[in-house]
Amino acid sequence: MKRHRLQKAAAAIRQVVSWAILTQVKDPRVRDVTVTAVELSADMRQAKVHVSIMGTPAQQELALHGLRNAAGFLQSQIAEKIDTRYTPRLSFVLDQGVKKSIELMRLFKKVEQERLQHAGGDASAAEPTQQPEPAAEPEETL
Repeated sequence: MKRHRLQKAAAAIRQVVSWAILTQVKDPRVRDVTVTAVELSADMRQAKVHVSIMGTPAQQELALHGLRNAAGFLQSQIAEKIDTRYTPRLSFVLDQGVKKSIELMRLFKKVEQERLQHAGGDASAAEPTQQPEPAAEPEETL
């Protein structure tokens, strides 16, 4: 199957699964789950659903377990909403990208605050460095 068709099908599956998790999955373990991506096999029989789950590692494992239990229901939602020859079998993978991004931003802010505190004690460090003046642009001649 062509790549753009696979990407389009993966996007449709992502939308259906996201909506079903948000509105129809009643399992209390499945909380704070965001579908970040869907990888679809070339024959469209397997779909790897990447999910970001906020919370402790124990909460993440519980939510993954709940998602694995709800896989059949989610597959039925895909079959109902998307017209394809095969309904892909879903597997769920924990995506740590969002959580790592949040942690990196927290570290950047901490480093910036420490840098500003350190610069506040030294007056010469607080002064902005002088930038060289830009060269004058040549005048246009008509």
